Amino acid sequence: MRTTTRRLIAVLALTPLLAGCFAPSDSRDGAGAGSGGRLRVALAVPPVQALSPYSNDATVLSKLSVAEGLTALDRNGTAKPALAKSWKQDGETSWTFELRKATFQDGTELTAQSVVDALDHAGSAKPKPRVLSDVALTAKAEDADTVTLTTKSPDPVLPLRLASPALAILSAKAYAKDGAVSPVGTGTGPFEITGLSGKAKATLTRFDDYWGGKAKAPGIDVSWIADGTARANALRGGEADIAEWIPTAQAKLLTEGTRHEVPSVRTDSLILNTGSGLFTDASLRASARTAVDGSALVDSVFGGYADPAEGLFGPAVPWAADRRVKVTGRAEAATSARVKSKTEGRTLRLATYTNRAELPEAATVLQQQLEKAGFTVKQDVREYTQMEADLLAGKYDALVFSRVTLLDTGDAVDYLASDFTSEGVYNIPGLKDAAVDKAIRAAAAERDTERRQDKIMKAEAEILRTDAVLPLVHEQAVQGIAPDVEGVILDPRERSLVDVDTRVK
Repeated sequence: MRTTTRRLIAVLALTPLLAGCFAPSDSRDGAGAGSGGRLRVALAVPPVQALSPYSNDATVLSKLSVAEGLTALDRNGTAKPALAKSWKQDGETSWTFELRKATFQDGTELTAQSVVDALDHAGSAKPKPRVLSDVALTAKAEDADTVTLTTKSPDPVLPLRLASPALAILSAKAYAKDGAVSPVGTGTGPFEITGLSGKAKATLTRFDDYWGGKAKAPGIDVSWIADGTARANALRGGEADIAEWIPTAQAKLLTEGTRHEVPSVRTDSLILNTGSGLFTDASLRASARTAVDGSALVDSVFGGYADPAEGLFGPAVPWAADRRVKVTGRAEAATSARVKSKTEGRTLRLATYTNRAELPEAATVLQQQLEKAGFTVKQDVREYTQMEADLLAGKYDALVFSRVTLLDTGDAVDYLASDFTSEGVYNIPGLKDAAVDKAIRAAAAERDTERRQDKIMKAEAEILRTDAVLPLVHEQAVQGIAPDVEGVILDPRERSLVDVDTRVK
């Protein structure tokens, strides 16, 4: 097994450079920058809901330092002050947060009431943000600078939860009566969104009244380029200064100074729909489990720069391996003949998306494995934003899925609750299992760090028992950065990218 520092993301390298994404440049291999030192950033996943924090777009707001929550996460995943300068726990279910002096990008002042209003909007959003899947949160303004947050049951990781991009605090102007939320000109971060062109481009300008000081870059020009090859070409051609998620085959074509490898908490899995279709049958899920071999993807798809998955959490979550619990109680797999009999006349609908270049190739390998086990498989491969609603509605039998497991809070319980509990808002497998729910609740209630980790791994074992998710590989992220750009954040949780110190040299 190769060391973590040598793992890269693999690629399906097919699509040519998308023309006209950035301003022209005569530079090559990442040299050169935008007009007046503006940063040019190529992101992979186009906006789903006009950068609403209540969608997967929320991470864009944190990656580009547009909006902030009461807290943030440091490099170790510990909560640190952001819009709240300090906090204390008053009891099992009550916390007090003291706010710093800060100004919204529309010129209004941050107050306790603006925090209350923002958190109330998040709590009443439809669907509710993933980070609130397992908690009921009530906010109250004690005075202009003090907020009390109360949870229905003890939530020992509330400060981590409040660091979620989905709980960014926006000004009153952001919230429309119809429930729509716009971060355009309403955040508190060092960069203000001043223009948003559908799912293609965004313009950000430095917000000079930022409480943390003026950013070193005057602004950011963002283009969304779904194809990984095109993102890499934009960097090589001098049309981008920063390009995220560079595919392996393209990464090898970059000069050493432009290729940056990042240990990632991202796990790629095959998600099986337990709520409808073929995989309501536990024996067929077990057959898929025995058929699927993630290790076959390590070399053929990921070029050797990934690890076969041992579970939901990989090497970038260092405490997981020593606490892993043996999975017991799984259903017995049907034989190939039995699979063919049970699925006669029915097609396994296998979905994946193009935003991560390796996934379509992985889907092809998995299709071959599943067909060998007796399934008849048909793929549906599209851009993620075109299929998210169908995924959540259970319109596929299986999904090749890449998930940042510690994205929302830095705490694994939140990921488990949103993705695998009966009421989870990102429960793509449609899993409803009482033992899983009980195990995740037990982990959520545990305050001691080590005991919480033990209970997280017990919950992992309960989830794996159901065969609702079949972990395949643990990825390594590759970020492309032009050699004349400094201060880019290499974040294993993929929540941060550009901040006040990022600039063209």
